[in-house]
Amino acid sequence: MTTTAPTVALSGGATMPRLGLGTWPMDDAESERVVAEAVEAGYRLFDTAENYRNERGVGRGVKASGAAREDLFVTTKFNKRWHGVAEAAEACERSLDLMGLDYLDLLLIHWPNPDQDRYVDAWKGMIRLREQGRVKAIGTSNFKPSHLERLIAETGVAPEVNQIQLSPLTTRGEARAFHAEHGIVTESWSPLGGDGVDALREPVVAELAERYGRTPGQVVLRWHMELGLVTVPKSSNSERLRENLDVFDFSLDEADVAALSALDRGEGAAADSDKFGH
Repeated sequence: MTTTAPTVALSGGATMPRLGLGTWPMDDAESERVVAEAVEAGYRLFDTAENYRNERGVGRGVKASGAAREDLFVTTKFNKRWHGVAEAAEACERSLDLMGLDYLDLLLIHWPNPDQDRYVDAWKGMIRLREQGRVKAIGTSNFKPSHLERLIAETGVAPEVNQIQLSPLTTRGEARAFHAEHGIVTESWSPLGGDGVDALREPVVAELAERYGRTPGQVVLRWHMELGLVTVPKSSNSERLRENLDVFDFSLDEADVAALSALDRGEGAAADSDKFGH
């Protein structure tokens, strides 16, 4: 039987699968193959971005899968050059053209780039895109609570999703609390760690994997599920694709969730979106 992820309701009315496929750093050819294969394995959420340079491949994979468009949830993100009302609309159309789609399920501002100070205008453009039906849901990526506060204060509209770097080594407690308070769904990128913060190498993860009879990756992904998060692990390996999605038939004890959360290395271990962005 094919496993599919449960969904979460977004504040704007759309429903989003809680576990999907991240596509960085696949190229067009690889993403086309893997997306089609992932649909067959049960994936319904696919995450790409202008900066990944594989939107065309993701769109081809969606088409090649043979799945009904309304059964899939496609997310992309745009770079700082499109921070503006009209520019956000142009970014959306460019992504739709590349992917061969009529609408996006979720569009995100990839980084706030506060030095440029145009992310509020980009957000205003996103609100308009949602009103026009070009996108079903709108959100942000790598926004800190201070950036989100400004969006809400200046537009009265909170993002439906904020996608942030989040793993047992970077638990982002302050951001998650802010999101919960404002009805924003937290989506984790690099859910297993990566870039010098590899959660899979932690002894407690190995110990729990042995105890639960699961892979280390499955234990960490289940931790994300226990915390109520959405996440998009990347894999182009057929076996691992299926393993990553196979985390809905067990649960972690509360003490084990806490033990994984205790691995947190603080905000300093995450990319600083006040200083980095594209």
